[in-house]
Amino acid sequence: MSGAKFITSVVGSMPRSQFVRDLVEVGTEERLGTEEHRRRMDAACAYIIALQESTGIDEVTDGEWRRRSYIGIIADICDGFELTKRGGQHWTTVTGRLRLRRPGLIAREVAFTRQHARRRVKATLPSPYLLGQRMWDPAASASAYPTREAFMGDLVAVLREELRAVRDAGADVAQIDDPHLCLFVDPAVRAQYANPDREADLCVRLINGVLDGVTGIQTAVHLCRRNKARAGWVGQGGYEPIIPQLRQLQVRQYVLEFTIPAAGDLSVLRALPDDRGIGLGCVDCRGEHVDTVEEIVARVEKAIAHVDAERVSLNPDCGFAPGSAAEIPIDEAYSKLCNEARAAAVLREKYA
Repeated sequence: MSGAKFITSVVGSMPRSQFVRDLVEVGTEERLGTEEHRRRMDAACAYIIALQESTGIDEVTDGEWRRRSYIGIIADICDGFELTKRGGQHWTTVTGRLRLRRPGLIAREVAFTRQHARRRVKATLPSPYLLGQRMWDPAASASAYPTREAFMGDLVAVLREELRAVRDAGADVAQIDDPHLCLFVDPAVRAQYANPDREADLCVRLINGVLDGVTGIQTAVHLCRRNKARAGWVGQGGYEPIIPQLRQLQVRQYVLEFTIPAAGDLSVLRALPDDRGIGLGCVDCRGEHVDTVEEIVARVEKAIAHVDAERVSLNPDCGFAPGSAAEIPIDEAYSKLCNEARAAAVLREKYA
């Protein structure tokens, strides 16, 4: 399948039923340790793997159903985090030096998916920069990590070992998620930094540090303007301001969003290196409308007017439910993925 045109994929998360939310929202030790809980979660994840495969898509995940959020898994891998309150909301915050407690946790997700899947398997990892933006607090974190950059630096080695482990567990693709890098497309976000390009450069150095020396697996980076489900997105603007940083990333594929108007013009794809793949966001993951096959085909055809068809694969703009509370119906996601696979079949026949 790796040599096929128009490979279809998910970005990571799939919507959770209330049953799965209940499984996720118990205490950490029960969620990761008890035999009965593991049996139920294994059954749930086997179901979501089968659901994805039944749509006809080529790359699947476990729906990130074992995680409270796509980034929160780092607090399951390492000690050093507490639940704190910031701005009236609860946040997982680093308050102590990182100490490995469950190394290889993402690889165990992959091993289960590999055992049950008959398609390519994708693993998802949060980037060090994203974790630093979300989990470091100048007051609560200062005694352990006086600067955000120090925390981010310690995350690199942890995530590099997770990357090696997911490769060894049989993942075909390892995708590093960093929507915050994508927010540097927005003039309002850039204005919050004395030197936004320096921040974006830092993000790239950290991601490249995770990738350093790891071979034998396809690597990707996922960028989006944050996914607020039915509430839409956060960032505004095309990818042009961060093209210099994207060109420096040592990944083999860019997984981008393009169905929302805020994403800008597809001509920007011409500025990306010719030897990198493009995971084209051509299926909406936020709104109720189910993209038709014709709509998806038209979006892909607009992209291949700018880059070779061999470089383009299909995916939704983002995960369907990056947080466990996202209210996206699972049948809606199923229908959208079915049409994604049907659109790929149309494109393969048309451009064979």
